[in-house]
Amino acid sequence: MKHFIFFAALMCLFSVSLVHGQKPNIVIFMSDDQGWADVGWHGTEVKTPRLDQLAASGMRLERFYVAPVCSPTRAGLMTGRYPMRYGLQVAVVWPWADYGLSLDERTLAEALREAGYFTAICGKWHLGEKRREFLPNQRGFDHHYGHYLGEIDYYTHKREGGLDWHRNGKPLEEKGYATDLIADESVRLIQNHDTKKPLFLYVPFLAPHSPFQETPHKELNAQYDHLKNPRRTYAGMVSAMDAAIGHVLDALEEKGMKENTLLFFCSDNGGTNPGTVSDNGPLRAGKTTLYEGGVRVPACIVWHGKIAPNSVSEQPMHIVDLYPTLLGIAGASLQQKHPLDGVDLKNALLENKPLEREEILLNASPQTGALLVGNWKLVLNGSVSSNSAPKGPETLKDIPQRQIKFELFDLAADPYEKNNLALAHPETTAELFQRYLRYDKEAVPPLNVPRPGDFQPPKIWGHYLD
Repeated sequence: MKHFIFFAALMCLFSVSLVHGQKPNIVIFMSDDQGWADVGWHGTEVKTPRLDQLAASGMRLERFYVAPVCSPTRAGLMTGRYPMRYGLQVAVVWPWADYGLSLDERTLAEALREAGYFTAICGKWHLGEKRREFLPNQRGFDHHYGHYLGEIDYYTHKREGGLDWHRNGKPLEEKGYATDLIADESVRLIQNHDTKKPLFLYVPFLAPHSPFQETPHKELNAQYDHLKNPRRTYAGMVSAMDAAIGHVLDALEEKGMKENTLLFFCSDNGGTNPGTVSDNGPLRAGKTTLYEGGVRVPACIVWHGKIAPNSVSEQPMHIVDLYPTLLGIAGASLQQKHPLDGVDLKNALLENKPLEREEILLNASPQTGALLVGNWKLVLNGSVSSNSAPKGPETLKDIPQRQIKFELFDLAADPYEKNNLALAHPETTAELFQRYLRYDKEAVPPLNVPRPGDFQPPKIWGHYLD
């Protein structure tokens, strides 16, 4: 009997050690065009109870940076490298574009699949659809559901009259509100997942990006009857996304996966049309700009038993940092063809240790750019939209300096970028500009083409598929 008890105890310890030794599941939620202040923990009028609960379960990342528009942020997440290294530093991947995320880049999904993960994306891709090779199933995802482009109709799932709703490369006609459908597919994947294999689930919502369409959830919409449109509709869309995230979180708990799942949330860029649609709080400007309102977004990360609940980090972090961080946590190889720009955040997240990094590039494009070094932020031609097509010289190094508007901000003393210190600190301005030029020289020409005059949207996006 004693031998049996000892053996049973030994097996119990062994099984516990196996559970603790399991690679964590990874779930990434990404909203689209959500304002800095449009989460409950930033004191918004928009109600996000599930996101607030999520943030309280882990660490709020109060200085988390992304690109000023959609596709570059998603590319940075997928590669761990600044978008200017492969031509996606200007604008989104337009519907008429014949390019996408460079096929020379290793993706986060590919790396995690190599490490034994089942990889899935439910939602918005926006990294190329013109060729089969650009599609999610060819870029490391075992499962894809959702849309290739941006700005589709939430109910018809069409862009300019063409259907953009797919599952694993096949067009899909189904009824429903896009935000709900994305959550439903995510829940089904979780419910059917074989927990012997770790899961990587990427859930990039279209919400609350335009078109601003009232959700089917009357009780959520009614909370904002006191607001004027489009703010009223936008707020309801944020709350519907918040509820959808809650459904996914509930599915993880019901499946018994919650405790061994790393969860991350952020917006893909700053809020659009702040004051009319979104709310970026006191941050300057919004989407398409390199000011804080365009590139600093609400973000949080949760890993039960690893990251302290109700914790806050004020350290500058960037979307490219997730790639080495998640691969390190997953035990995936970092050996690859191209060097990374991102840094491993693990010690900063788990122990709140200072990050060892010199700078963060916010963007380097032909007409505008920005760089963070400590508390200093250099902005070049900040009023120029990141969606602008290149004109004239190929890079800012080719533009006479007298034609460049230099702005220097001390974000420690002036987080809302009200005081331009470029003239007061010329040496610092010059030093940061020289640092910036190193990136500018390494940038490849941007992939950005105007809409052809004869462009005709297809009946089905991805219509070239057999």
